Amino acid sequence: MPGQFDPEEMIRRFRARAEAVRARGLPPVEGPERQRFKEQMQVDFMDYAMLADASAELTDGILTLRIDLRPAGEKPS
Repeated sequence: MPGQFDPEEMIRRFRARAEAVRARGLPPVEGPERQRFKEQMQVDFMDYAMLADASAELTDGILTLRIDLRPAGEKPS
């Protein structure tokens, strides 16, 4: 796998997945099932969006993702 894997391409795929979750509509389900589907969409979006914002480093076969979760006002400029 080393030499083939591009961490930036992986991050681009997660960015596309986050956008796909945001743009997807709700299926025709009702009641509690609809609420569970909406909640899962929110979790999926959050997970994909965090990975899409990561900076990636591949060193000696170890992939390290750094995600800054500090509020915007607390991040260094």
